[in-house]
Amino acid sequence: MKVLVDEMDDGMDDRLKELGYEAYSVKKLRTAGKKLHADYSVINYAKENNMVLVTRDTENGIACKENNIPCILLDNNEIFKIVVEKLKTF
Repeated sequence: MKVLVDEMDDGMDDRLKELGYEAYSVKKLRTAGKKLHADYSVINYAKENNMVLVTRDTENGIACKENNIPCILLDNNEIFKIVVEKLKTF
């Protein structure tokens, strides 16, 4: 499984690689010369390369859902769910 980590979570790609995932960072790909400055370019890159996009950008998450592109959206709702689950352990 290939994973594309959006720029807000640069570094997560390294941690995913340690767990055996084939992970790439938008920020690092840009540094290598890829033209990934617009949201459309990022989403299209994930689609063309059969990747799961990990993003905090709600618009990217919506665009992925509308276009059947695998995506993990780490928006405030998802973070809130994690907080609630952790609060249950106290």
